[in-house]
Amino acid sequence: MVTFWFGLVVLAWVLYFVLEGFDFGVGVLGPVLGRDEHERGAAIRTIGPFWDGNEVWLVAAIGVTFAAFPAWYATLLSGLYLPMVAILLLLALRGVALEFRGKSPSHWRRAWDAVLAASSGGVVLLWGAVLTVFARGLALSADGSVAGTGLRRSLAPLLTWPALLGAVLALGAAVLLGSTFLALRTTGPVRRRARRASVLSGAALATGLFAAGATSSDRLFLAAGVVALGVVLLARSGRETTAFTGTAIGVAAAVAAVLTVNGDVVLPSTLNEAWSLTRSSAAATPSALRLLTVVGLIVLPGVLAYQAYSYWVFRRRVASERVPS
Repeated sequence: MVTFWFGLVVLAWVLYFVLEGFDFGVGVLGPVLGRDEHERGAAIRTIGPFWDGNEVWLVAAIGVTFAAFPAWYATLLSGLYLPMVAILLLLALRGVALEFRGKSPSHWRRAWDAVLAASSGGVVLLWGAVLTVFARGLALSADGSVAGTGLRRSLAPLLTWPALLGAVLALGAAVLLGSTFLALRTTGPVRRRARRASVLSGAALATGLFAAGATSSDRLFLAAGVVALGVVLLARSGRETTAFTGTAIGVAAAVAAVLTVNGDVVLPSTLNEAWSLTRSSAAATPSALRLLTVVGLIVLPGVLAYQAYSYWVFRRRVASERVPS
């Protein structure tokens, strides 16, 4: 049961970062690839039917972690409360920008586009740093609490070189995911610029990953760099569906690797390896997990079916060229 629910936690986080990843990427790229109001609106309309549904997976990931692994949830949120609050505020600001953009006069839309790009980029940077902490751990003491006080306790783990590198690589991955999505979902000038952006962002991401792999001797970086390079080749040859699929698989594999890199340990202790938090020590009671299994087997297939149906309904491309009436 513990292994089953840990797998569901990983699945929820993977779905969130893949589905919201291209949302964030489009939010960052929309003002850049769209040269006028019509083109920027076309880019944002590609995620219009999906972005709020994709955020459900964040609720699912946090909710499943809270229910199935309450000690893991408590330690993460107490140790990283300031970054988590900042992420929630930026997500709220991003939602406001998406909603208000379509209801504001035209002279305000450029400002909302800037807010959307800044909030999307900020969320990605913070999540990249937080995911690095997932893998590297926190300063856990013997009683399971996070050592330290004040701002340093919550911000210091995100100000290390590995966390900053994770933030930059996460932004690169989101931009690549967003550009391949826009190339797949638009027509006209935005599509052409998105294909060029896919090549440029993929090349930059591959270079960063190879450099990180060379300095750290970590094969995961090298494998991710090979995937990014493959996406560049696919984007250059115009294989938009394959390029987006490859990017999504790469992001999913990276998130899964971060969450499982430590084996049975879900949150390492940087003070003493013996104080690390394991799956069994962080899990809820067996009776609680059995009850959660019944609920999960009823709810999860319905959510997946509904979301798959929504993507099928809104599968057509969005025109970014002006069509004469």
